[in-house]
Amino acid sequence: MKTPQLQRYDAGQRSNHWAVVTCFVLAAASGFALFHPALFWLSNLLGGPQWTRILHPYLGIAMFVLFLGMFFMFVGANIWRKEDSEWLGKAGAMISRGNAVKMPAVGKYNGGQKVVFWVFTLCLVVLLVTGVMFWQAWFASSVPIPLQRVAVLLHALAAFVLVLGVIVHAYAAIWVKGTLGAMVRGSVSAAWARHHHPLWYRDQMKTSKK
Repeated sequence: MKTPQLQRYDAGQRSNHWAVVTCFVLAAASGFALFHPALFWLSNLLGGPQWTRILHPYLGIAMFVLFLGMFFMFVGANIWRKEDSEWLGKAGAMISRGNAVKMPAVGKYNGGQKVVFWVFTLCLVVLLVTGVMFWQAWFASSVPIPLQRVAVLLHALAAFVLVLGVIVHAYAAIWVKGTLGAMVRGSVSAAWARHHHPLWYRDQMKTSKK
């Protein structure tokens, strides 16, 4: 008997997600190459030092624009609710003991996923604004040097937080079996939805009965 499936992401949402991932990997590789001499070898992945310097800001803008599309797709499901604060309050016990039975019921995303979503949003806004301020080819000449230095520092900090957020996001997607598959296939089993996101499961069942 085939397990009932629920659509979690449509084709457009999945394509947008993986396009953002691709831009992130390339922007991160070029950014690391420019950040420290020990990582300069990463510039070979983008065609050498000159192409790395040229492509990095454009990759960043592409990532921001693509994420902006993702933001409007998913922002409604990432509005903070009371159960999200309760979920975060009990997340430590769940991770240490591996017991998710007593966790509060959540909607399409839990508190941890929502934190990651808003961290991504904030970091990408900071990266865009600060990156433009010291973009030598276009805008740096009109920005005072002291302000550029502050922008470089904030840019590096935002990039560091973003990379940590991506690592947490990827680890959680692998740790919770079925999460990564949802972004590949677009669907999850009804049992998975009922277990991990019961409020979302309830809403899906109500919609399917109409």
